[in-house]
Amino acid sequence: MYYILFYKTVADYIEKRAPYRGEHLQLVQQAHEAGDIVMAGALDDPPDGAVLIFKGDTPDAAKAFVQNDPYVKNGLIRDWEIRPWNVVAGNE
Repeated sequence: MYYILFYKTVADYIEKRAPYRGEHLQLVQQAHEAGDIVMAGALDDPPDGAVLIFKGDTPDAAKAFVQNDPYVKNGLIRDWEIRPWNVVAGNE
């Protein structure tokens, strides 16, 4: 099963993210290497959110990511949601 984590960022997140970016990207990389994250990236034009795709039997990895993400902890994410995703093409 796949789970999509949707992030909605604060209006000035690009300017505010610098002190937390390295730690955030390290968390993404660790989750990817562990096989929890399939893909992840920020939305552009406008830069108002991000999408992270998790793979697993439960949404627990996505929930743990949110709890540990410095962007969330430091108020750069104004809203987030985890949704199950039923993939019909491209599922490996």
